[in-house]
Amino acid sequence: MPNQPKKLSSHLPVLLPEVRNLQLTGGVVRLSQGRLILLHATHPANLLFTGQEAQRFVSQYASLTWHLQASEGKSPAIEHLAEVGMFISVMQPSADNGHHEQGYSLDISGDRIDIKATDEPGAFYAVMTLAQLLRQYGSTLPALHIDDYPDFPARGIMLDVSRDKVPTMKTLFDLVDILAGLKINELQLYTEHTFAYRHHPVVWATASPLTGEEILQLDAYCQARYINLVPNQNSFGHMRRWLTHDEYRHLAEAPNGCDTRWGHFAEPFTLCPGDPGSIKLIGELYDELLPHFTSRMLNVGCDETVDLGAGRSKEDCDARGTGRVYLDFLLKIYDQVRQHGRTMQFWGDIIMQHPELVPELPKDIIALEWGYEFDHPFAEHSALFGSSGVPFYVCPGTSSWNTLGGRTDNALGNLLNAAQNGLKYGAVGYLITDWGDNGHHQPLPVSYLGYAYGAAVSWCLETNRDTDIARSLSLHLFGDPSGKAGRFVYDVGNVYRLFNTRTHNATAYALATLRPLDDLVLNCTLNEVKRALREIDRLERVLARLNFGVGDSKLIQQEFKFVLDAMRYGVDRIAYSLSDERKRKEQLTGLRAEGRRVISEHRKVWLARNRSGGLEDSVQSIKI
Repeated sequence: MPNQPKKLSSHLPVLLPEVRNLQLTGGVVRLSQGRLILLHATHPANLLFTGQEAQRFVSQYASLTWHLQASEGKSPAIEHLAEVGMFISVMQPSADNGHHEQGYSLDISGDRIDIKATDEPGAFYAVMTLAQLLRQYGSTLPALHIDDYPDFPARGIMLDVSRDKVPTMKTLFDLVDILAGLKINELQLYTEHTFAYRHHPVVWATASPLTGEEILQLDAYCQARYINLVPNQNSFGHMRRWLTHDEYRHLAEAPNGCDTRWGHFAEPFTLCPGDPGSIKLIGELYDELLPHFTSRMLNVGCDETVDLGAGRSKEDCDARGTGRVYLDFLLKIYDQVRQHGRTMQFWGDIIMQHPELVPELPKDIIALEWGYEFDHPFAEHSALFGSSGVPFYVCPGTSSWNTLGGRTDNALGNLLNAAQNGLKYGAVGYLITDWGDNGHHQPLPVSYLGYAYGAAVSWCLETNRDTDIARSLSLHLFGDPSGKAGRFVYDVGNVYRLFNTRTHNATAYALATLRPLDDLVLNCTLNEVKRALREIDRLERVLARLNFGVGDSKLIQQEFKFVLDAMRYGVDRIAYSLSDERKRKEQLTGLRAEGRRVISEHRKVWLARNRSGGLEDSVQSIKI
């Protein structure tokens, strides 16, 4: 039996992302059983998956069975085809029709749904919008007209799968479905050592890596949903997982560690650019990795080479400059990438420290301008890349790592800042980064708010900058039309604001779980501790009453219970550090028991979505 019609009002539907232009045209359209979905294009078979998704959504949300029919050539006179309930047409963009790549129009009127798209991705995005309408209204839809297309051609998510979580394939497939619904069209899995290179097993032996076969499967799954699965292999800095093994230590800039601006490194971190074996290793990795991806891009990393010039390259860096030494090796990597017919992406932080070298970058390279605080200088850095003719992405973050529960206000500010300045200075892409520094303790749903808002402002900044993200997040990612689930997640991510001291890329209570009690100096006060504990108490009561209306609802409940328990543990450790000696003796036993409980919960929620490799590293980073 079809869903009962929901009461319609003059209010616009809740969409994520909000579309560029939506007009309610008055009245409703009642969908009926036994209609056709007509796929019209030069090659209708290319629309099969899009049609199947439309078919699935009509069945799921309107309880109707509609079959697919193909049409090619001249557009059929569908007004004479009474059996057509949905018409999906792809037409090529031209100067005359004013349509944009990935754009579409969606009309719901009379007794039919009409979709006209510029290209095949546009048709898919129209169906994603339709799915959100069906989710809200069932078989009785508001009559409306939508015109829509994206601001940024590339809109991506980068998920860290090296520090320390490697998701299961089910988790990755589910994530791709979520991202497709948000109109994300690029996915990167940040890799240091978690691809199963056949000739380098010692590097990934304990990491539960992704295999070549799994990448092939994931790539095909992404392609069907118009998501570009971009290979990502760090290739200069962040090579500790390789260089700590005897087989590779000789390639390190500082084989036995060194002093850096980040403090003393006890282990090697960066490849030595002057060693011929370094570029030879990188070439071997690309030879094996890249055939598993259809993408014509490759993110080579090359960020945070903080020990460069502190070891074997010191003499060369002193003579020619560290920036020049860095650029020369970057260009060697670029040559390797070009040999594979790929476009190279690289993190722009190091070259940005040497702005005079930016004009020397090849003009077919893509610089990734990253920064994770709300006030990161995206304007200044984007202007430099833009004026130099270097294509670039802006790369904000979810603000989830080193936080346990997120930093909502910082995330929204950072994501908006990137969109505004990326659009202003001509960025060709927008990549939302989701890191796992220091043990990747935050469960995946903590990042959904950042994914959702970033997807929204990268699709259409004008209509999404002030969107009620808690409401749309609640409905479309957590299955709660009341808005309470989204508000809960929003509020969990703002507990950090109850502490006045600013902690970059972290929250005070997350840092408190990572540091030994004797080293816990965070400039917090007891009043801040009390405020935070009261808010965590309130959030625990809210969580107990929430209804996550999605398939993994019980797991999400468990994950946020862990988040709140871990946050409380961090706050309790801060309270301990502020206590006098007498109180500390009373608190210590209970604090250690609390830590063991948090670790036990951490193990359970980790294994629900992720492989076992990396778990013990993560557990060891939580101090008891």
